[in-house]
Amino acid sequence: MHRRADSCAADLFRKTVMAEIVLNVEVRERTGTGGAREARRQGKVPGVLYGGVRGPVPIAVNANEFRKALYTGKLLGHLVTLKYGEETQGVIAKDIQFNPVSDQPVHFDLYRVDEHQLVKISIPVHFKNHELSPGLKRGGALNVSRHEVEVMVPADHIPEDLIADLTGLAIGDSIRWSNLNAPADITPVIKGRDFEIATVAGSAASASAEAAEAAAG
Repeated sequence: MHRRADSCAADLFRKTVMAEIVLNVEVRERTGTGGAREARRQGKVPGVLYGGVRGPVPIAVNANEFRKALYTGKLLGHLVTLKYGEETQGVIAKDIQFNPVSDQPVHFDLYRVDEHQLVKISIPVHFKNHELSPGLKRGGALNVSRHEVEVMVPADHIPEDLIADLTGLAIGDSIRWSNLNAPADITPVIKGRDFEIATVAGSAASASAEAAEAAAG
């Protein structure tokens, strides 16, 4: 079993790419639920590495090391380096499962990628300058249509987030993809339209204020 595991690892970890986070992994001999439980008992987080000619490879990472990487906020959905002995491989973490009671990571899925390979991934949208939106200051509400956007992006250029600037937005105004000013090498999976991200909608309070102003005028 050791020979089979080492052979898989040598094949899948042969390409060197640099990333900010490095995960030192070992190849698990046992697969399935039993193998995952055994890894957890040994203080490790089990996972699976996908991609490559050999198919899925069961791996594990020291639990403390995995949590440290996770809490940086730069593990899930980012290019990281997997290290197995002297071999390294660029990967992207696309799924992490947590214990519903302890909220500790219990399993993860990684996908091997080349450094400049285009990958499909969801990027979170964050909103700034709420206080500079006249519509929100008048009591309007920000209705968010998309909290994240699925895009195609080079693996080594995945941004932390996409920023939506609310400066100057009145009630009825909206933020669309074109307003996010995404880097040129990022393209949305949705094609053919400038889709909506969020809208500043009126509320009962804002409607009453407008009615009062109109009456006073």
